[in-house]
Amino acid sequence: MANKIENLSRDMDKKKLDSFRKRLEERQQMLRKAVSRTEEDGRVADQDSAQDIADRAANSYTKEFLFSVSNNDRQLLNMVESALQRIREGSFGECVSCGNEINSKRLEAVPWTRYCIACQEKKE
Repeated sequence: MANKIENLSRDMDKKKLDSFRKRLEERQQMLRKAVSRTEEDGRVADQDSAQDIADRAANSYTKEFLFSVSNNDRQLLNMVESALQRIREGSFGECVSCGNEINSKRLEAVPWTRYCIACQEKKE
């Protein structure tokens, strides 16, 4: 693992890596709060005792919407946490598929990305 960190530090300086770590940790906190808030909103929607069919339909739509948002936030949270794990392991910035370095502009835009552009295109 020490060699990987040394290799990574040659490719990406510590200051830049710390910047990515900080951005990812901030995003992680934001997503955890969003997931918690959405789950609470879903529980509140369940407690509403809608009387007529229109109210029940609106309540059902609200719960579906909240579930979708929460699911997306959870998936993104998993990707962010995975990126933080790759930082700890010394493999951040390396494509998990081919092992090549991920372009720094791609990492700036999407720091939780796991794939280089070529592998991402193949995946899609």
